[in-house]
Amino acid sequence: MNKPGSNKNWILAIRPKTLPAAAGPVLIGFGLAYREGLHHFPSVILAALVALLIQAGTNMVNDYSDFKKGVDTESRVGPVRVTQAGLISPERMKAGMLVVLILIIIFSIPLVLRGGVPILIIGVLSVISGILYTAGPFPLGYNGLGDIFVLIFFGPVATAGTYYVQTLELSQNSVLAGLGPGLLSVAILSINNLRDYDDDRVSGKNTLVVLFGRIFGKAEYLFSVVIAMLIPVIIFLAGERMNYSIMVLLLLIMAIKPLKIIIKNGRGSVMNEMLGFTGRMLLAYSLIFSIGWQYPI
Repeated sequence: MNKPGSNKNWILAIRPKTLPAAAGPVLIGFGLAYREGLHHFPSVILAALVALLIQAGTNMVNDYSDFKKGVDTESRVGPVRVTQAGLISPERMKAGMLVVLILIIIFSIPLVLRGGVPILIIGVLSVISGILYTAGPFPLGYNGLGDIFVLIFFGPVATAGTYYVQTLELSQNSVLAGLGPGLLSVAILSINNLRDYDDDRVSGKNTLVVLFGRIFGKAEYLFSVVIAMLIPVIIFLAGERMNYSIMVLLLLIMAIKPLKIIIKNGRGSVMNEMLGFTGRMLLAYSLIFSIGWQYPI
């Protein structure tokens, strides 16, 4: 474990394994615009930076809030929570969150100037929702609403927002395509909630897995992964020409191992490995979808 005060602790705080949830929908939004010849590279780069910062900031708020609420204990089997472990003091964590917020505002200004009020609304709602995920009087993640937040903001909102800031238009495909990374982000969350089931139940953190049980959590993972892979087919049935994005279906082969592990057990430190695997699957999904979108069959 790193020593208190080490800069490496900030890497632990932002939880790198979850960052594909932020990068994936931006890649897809870029791919949709690129095929139409309406891409705008500066906006995509800024959108990616803002998305990653919002994800990192949300993770930091989660680390701090769970510590204050007593959710993170020494019995947890998940990755180290730096505030609870004493690696970063609560005061320094609050200062770090403020720095991230300032960076989000700075990088968002050009996007708002280009995209106007819609982008401003998306940005403000994303930041507020990220904070309210585990903080505030009614934290979403503590009241069974975390999954809905993740599906919406790491799915259609991020993908359609990235598409819009480039094209200054909204399309049906940008919303539908966003459901793919959104569902895979829900899959990541379901792994997290399955792993932390015992601690969450004791501390009163009412995730959907706590409310409906482990079987629900396993079914949620299976449903999220399978439906995400079918999104390109759904888009085709909605009227889009078939394209090589359907090759994301091949990722179902990669998903067999984690599905077996999660369905058979779904608990313990092995879930940390499955969380990282699902994050990489999300990133692979987004790359295959975006590249495949460029080549109609």
